[in-house]
Amino acid sequence: MYIVQIASECAPVIKAGGLGDVVYGLSRELENRGNTVELILPKYDCMRYDHIWGLHDAYRDLWVPWYDGEVHCSVYCGWVHGRVCFFIEPHSQDNFFNRGCYYGCDDDTLRFAFFSKAALEFLLKSNKRPDVIHCHDWQTGLVPVLLYEIYQYHGMSNQRVCYTIHNFKHQGITGKEILTATGLHRSEYYFQYHVLRDNFNPFALNLMKGAIVYANYVTTVSPHHAWEAHHGTFGYGLGHTLHLHQSKFKGVLNGIDCDFWNPEVDRYTPHHFTAKDLEGKAKNKQALRERLLLREGDKPLLAFIGRLDDQKGVHLVHHAIYHALQRGAQFVLLGSATERSINEHFWHEKQFLNDNPDVHLEIGFNEELSHLIYAGADMIVVPSNFEPCGLTQMIGLKYGTVPIVRGVGGLVNTVFDYDYDTDHLPEQRNGFVFYQSDYSALESAMNRAIDLWYNAPDAFQRLQLQGMDYDYSWHYPAKDYLEIYEMIRHK
Repeated sequence: MYIVQIASECAPVIKAGGLGDVVYGLSRELENRGNTVELILPKYDCMRYDHIWGLHDAYRDLWVPWYDGEVHCSVYCGWVHGRVCFFIEPHSQDNFFNRGCYYGCDDDTLRFAFFSKAALEFLLKSNKRPDVIHCHDWQTGLVPVLLYEIYQYHGMSNQRVCYTIHNFKHQGITGKEILTATGLHRSEYYFQYHVLRDNFNPFALNLMKGAIVYANYVTTVSPHHAWEAHHGTFGYGLGHTLHLHQSKFKGVLNGIDCDFWNPEVDRYTPHHFTAKDLEGKAKNKQALRERLLLREGDKPLLAFIGRLDDQKGVHLVHHAIYHALQRGAQFVLLGSATERSINEHFWHEKQFLNDNPDVHLEIGFNEELSHLIYAGADMIVVPSNFEPCGLTQMIGLKYGTVPIVRGVGGLVNTVFDYDYDTDHLPEQRNGFVFYQSDYSALESAMNRAIDLWYNAPDAFQRLQLQGMDYDYSWHYPAKDYLEIYEMIRHK
């Protein structure tokens, strides 16, 4: 099958969050299964050019219709760790992708509307006719709209679109200038409720909603998050739209890159280990303590790795540190804050706890250290307010680091409670789950995990090994996506 991914990110060349990891990991697995996969990306001035091999001209004179004229673009091709990527560079006074950043500009909706238009124009003019176009998040929400309203009448009537929502919170709310710019024009049509009009603002268009309406199939990044978005509040106003299109909507769990996250071969850890021999994990715990100046002792070591913001349950992260210390455990935190007030708060905590030999707070992000923490910690705390999929808990399981998670989103689909899970046999359980977002719920789950570590070390080790048995690679998600592609191809 010939598949084209259209996205605003692809790790490691363009990465602002988990989207980049998903686009790269899924593309590689699809290729490993014998499919032809190409990626179309914006050519940002600030992307990691050192991760592109053989960058060359692929299509020098791409003229993209825009407003009443055309914008001249160049398309470059290069290989990103084996993936064929096309990078679109507009030569425009708007400097759409020469901003020193990926996102955060006042005209983001216009920038990515142009990218969506340019990607389809490139496919059209270069005579590329993929079986399936897979696009991601609001930034490419106009792709299925433009395909079915314009490009299918110019020789692209056989292409099908799968659209994946990674984050419902950002939907691409915009005005009618998008219609004029992209050539869709008929504002009275697109401003109808069943088309692109935002569900709550009658004077705005919603690009994510447009993609849900027009795409042949829509996914989000875990089955439970699909349920939350459809029936709960995590659809951020799109629940009714998902309900109208529920026959083509489901959750497909993301995977992790098991070449990069693998305790047997991890290049960032001093000691390798397997489920058959955990001795290397104990040595990594010692190495972690030495690196962070934590004291030796017969104590469990808990960790948090991730962004410090409301989505990640930052109030519970703070509480987890002090509760772990109160329970005679150690705690390591690695995270960067997205808001100044949260950043200042954790810097204050870092200074306050600086002389405590049982805790270390690392404010910022360090790839090498994250691997050592996964490899050396006994437990990882993931107390998210919402978590569409979550990779932290999957990586923790791979490294025998028992997850303590809040029961939301993809965390529900990957972590099964040691004491209370009734859907899995005792030998299939792999962690600890709590559901409320208050301190006592978190404490209860932490207490059960810490008590098991202290009082039943053999049972704790069995739990670690059961977690390591789970396969959360891209193997199963890619299979699910191929089934979706096959289904929409033959519609």
